[in-house]
This record gives sequence, C-alpha cells and structure tokens, in this order.
Amino acid sequence: MRLDPHSYADVGQPRTRSIDLALRVDFSRRTLEGEIALHFHASGGGKVDLDTRDLRIDAVTSLAGASLAYELAPAQPVLGSRLRVTLPTGAAGLRIRYGTSPAASALQWLEPAQTAGGQSFLFSQCQPIHARSLAPLQDTPRIRITVGSARFTVPSQLRTLMAAASKGREPSSDTEAVDVFEMPQPIPPYLLAFAVGDLTPRELSPRCAVWAERPLADAAAYEFAEAESMLRAGEELFGPYEWDRYDVLVMPPSFPYGGMENPRLTFVTPSVLAGDRSLVSVIAHELAHAWTGNLVTNASANDFWLNEGFTVYAERRILEALYGRDVAELHAASGRHDLQTALDRFAARPELTRLRTDLEGVDPDEAYSSVPYEKGYLLLRKLEEVAGRPAWDRFLRAYLGKFRFQSITTDDFLQFLETQLPGLAARAGALEFIDRPGLPGDAPQARSARLEALRSGGAEPRNPTELLVVLQATAPDVTKLRELDSRWDLSRRKSLELRHTFVLLQLRAGMPEGVDGARRVLLETGRMRYLRPIYTELARRDPAAASRIYDDARAGYHHIARTVVEAVLKEQSAER
Repeated sequence: MRLDPHSYADVGQPRTRSIDLALRVDFSRRTLEGEIALHFHASGGGKVDLDTRDLRIDAVTSLAGASLAYELAPAQPVLGSRLRVTLPTGAAGLRIRYGTSPAASALQWLEPAQTAGGQSFLFSQCQPIHARSLAPLQDTPRIRITVGSARFTVPSQLRTLMAAASKGREPSSDTEAVDVFEMPQPIPPYLLAFAVGDLTPRELSPRCAVWAERPLADAAAYEFAEAESMLRAGEELFGPYEWDRYDVLVMPPSFPYGGMENPRLTFVTPSVLAGDRSLVSVIAHELAHAWTGNLVTNASANDFWLNEGFTVYAERRILEALYGRDVAELHAASGRHDLQTALDRFAARPELTRLRTDLEGVDPDEAYSSVPYEKGYLLLRKLEEVAGRPAWDRFLRAYLGKFRFQSITTDDFLQFLETQLPGLAARAGALEFIDRPGLPGDAPQARSARLEALRSGGAEPRNPTELLVVLQATAPDVTKLRELDSRWDLSRRKSLELRHTFVLLQLRAGMPEGVDGARRVLLETGRMRYLRPIYTELARRDPAAASRIYDDARAGYHHIARTVVEAVLKEQSAER
C-alpha cells in the first residue's frame, strides 16, 4: 500500500534505514556518476519500489555484488519513473550504479560567470520531491534515513559542503579530491543536500559558521553574526539542539527559496544580505526547523503545514525572545499580508487553502504558497491563546519529545493534542483551520501599539521591517508612491524585500518606471517569493515585457523557479 501520494514507496515492502553514496561530479557533462547503496531496516525479499526521475540505471546488484532483476517503468508527469527491483529472500539491501541527467530537477549547475567568485558551482535542492532525480530511493518523508558514507569526487580547487558531518578530504588524482561525509541522525530524503564551489568559512561561534563564495564571505559573516544567539533562544524555548553544528551557506542568486533548512547546513539566498541585518528572520525561520520540520517532520506534502506552520510559530517566538513582542508582531502583520495574497491567488482553487490537503496528482511545487506557513501559524497562535502560554509551552516540549526523529500526519498531531490538552482543539476551532478553505473569522490578529501607529501614519518607520509594514498598507497611488520613493529611496534600496514590494505597488499604479524596476529585480534574483508576484503583475499589465524579461533571465533561474514562472505566464495568457 502507498501512503504518500507523491512516492512509489510501498509500506509492505522493505524500508530503507541508511544509504551510502559515492558520486563523481562532472561539470563538463553536468552529471553525477556513481553508486548508491540502500540498507534496509530488516532483511526481506520480493519487490521493492523506488522513486526515480530522469536517471540512467546502469546496474542493480545485491550488497555483495550479485545482479538483481529490475524494471524501470515509463515516467509519470508528477512522480517520475518507478524502479522496481526483485530481491532474493533475506536481502539486507541493494546497490545501484547510475547517472543523473543534465536536466535533473534537484541540481543546478552554474557557469563561472554566474557566480560571485568566478568558479563553477553546483547545488542540490531536493524539497519537496526532487531527491529522486539525484538518486534512486524511497523519496518520501515517511521513510527517514541516515547516511553511513557520502563521497563526492570533485575538482581539487573546489570543495563540497554537505548537510552532514564532514569526515575530511582524501586525494584522488592530480586534479580531483574526494570529500567525505556522514549523517548519523535520520532525515527525510528531501533534506539530502550538498553544494560544490569555491567556498570559504567565517566562524561565528564554536558551533556556528557561515560559508560563502570568497567575495561574499565577510558580508555574510556580518549579516548572520547573531546566529548563536538565535540558537540559544531556540534551545531555551524548545529543548536541546540535536544536530551538533549550525552552519549557513550563502547560495548563488538563482537559489529559488529564501532558505532551506538542511540540518547542520542551512542554504540561504543572497537576497538576505541587505547590509543592515533586517532580513535575519530568514535565519530564525531556518534555525527553528531544527525542531519543527527536521526533528518532527510531516509524513507527506498533504501535511506540509506541520513543518511550516510550526516553524513560523517557532521563528516568531525566537524573535520575540530576542527582540521583543513588538518586533514579533510586525513580522506577524507582514505574514498576514502574504497570506491574503495567497488566498487571493487560490480563489478558484480554494481546496489549496486548507491546511490538510489532498494533493494526489498535484505537483507539490504547484501548490506551494504561504498558506501552510501563515495559516498554520495562526492556528498554533489560536491554540496558544486559548490554552494560555504556560500550558501551551508544556505541550510543545512534550510534542517535540514524543515525535522526535519521526514523520507524522495531522491526525497524529490532533490525537496527541487531545491526550495532552483535552478539548483544546474543539474550543479553538482547530478543524476550521485544518479542513476548511480560507481563514476563520476569529483568526488571531497581529496587535501592538507600534504596529497601529505605523499603519495609521502616526509614526515614521525606524527600520526596514517597519518600512515594509508601511508599504504593505499603502495604496497604489502614483503621487503617494513618488513621495515615498523620494523620502526613502525605495527604487534603489539594496533590500530586495523592500524593493520588490515597492515595484509591485508601482506596477499596480500603472507607473512606467515599475517595469524597469521589475526588470532589475527579476534579473538580480531567482527567489520565487519575488518572481511569482512580479511576473504575475507584469503579465497582467504588460505581457510583452513579462515575456522579454523572462527570456533574458531564464538561464539564471533554477528548474523549480522556471516551472513556476512559466505556469504564471501561461495562466495569465489564458485569462486574457
């Protein structure tokens, strides 16, 4: 039986406990070549179904090297191809020799001219279901795995970083070296992550460092200097940090997300290097995933809110602990603005605004939005408000302890909530959030005197976060926007968060300079948070400009971002 709609993995078949990887990185062909070994929880026989996408399968053998029969089925649009292997009785695992495709959806290969340091660069992005294009495996968060050994053969002038514990570097030849890693904690496959480039570290504390291409390293160290303080705040709130180190890798501009919570090694967009530490909430968010998402994980994309709603809640608790309630409320207000944008986007598909979704046949990348993040946060905030913070905090600690290193469903959460705090879910109307579209009328609202003063115009913004809240409350009026630009120099701000928000207002106001501003943002970043709304507004108002800009920018975008932008342009074209 298949319990994850996005995986061929069958719960009646052997389950992977651990993997070993040995891969050679070939920049000239844009492929990985090598082997994966899968070790099972218990010996078994018969069929085992693995997930693949665009992989070349060269051989399948037992762990001892005996050939095994296998069948690679035709590719399905969302799932990819099922690799079915026939195991002998008592099989403890299997080995597969394979190669990836140059178009592997989990990998992005960058030419030297596309990087800050002028060296080739490779990175992986496996969430939500792209690990199957990196290696044949059971690509479902239901099946957590350790990594016994991961060996990457790379050009010797470059180095590999992996979201795992480094075991050192071995020489391979005059021109290549082997970087070796292990991951003793069990993780869902979407957290398999690595990057190869000319990377250098800056130590932030005994257990925290930031890595970046050399020209960005010092700026990144300044921006993320508070990582250790955030880590300590998280431990005080949620318990011990289970992953040994917390390092941050600043990615190239094409990275499609704000951050990716790979354990031990967060990947983060360079768009947060604003020079003023105004966007470090991204680090608070990715760090919070160490408890909510990485330690306790959603069992499938249908329960994605268990990862992201909990993490937004944890992020804002960390921000409140470090910077005060007013700052946390400002971030909550900004998040509510993003949620409303997502609800409007899915007006014709309201089922995608529920927290518990049914994504059978739907690509999780297509359904991606701020709904599981911000609506999930509001549910948890509602539960806290009804229970009271002391009782709720005791529940959170118990929840994280109960499901430590496990993958769970919404029902698992609700059942445990009922045992710990009987009747709370009913009193808070939890199922209204979980199973109904839209947002309940009694959803919590961000409130603080400072927030109200900013929204009413009774106070001037003192920092970029406050300025963002002001912009989000501003109507698209040409005169008002030109006044704000003159006062705050918004068109030339380094912060992409502010600049993209201002560009959207310019486009909605019909200002010609908005198209030029949009072009600058879209050529500067591949982060989907900025691409989707700007391309949507452009395609509505100036479809020719949207197409021209995309043609110029496409080569610098990740596969995931290209898929999203092309869907936006197609959708807007159909509506005209």
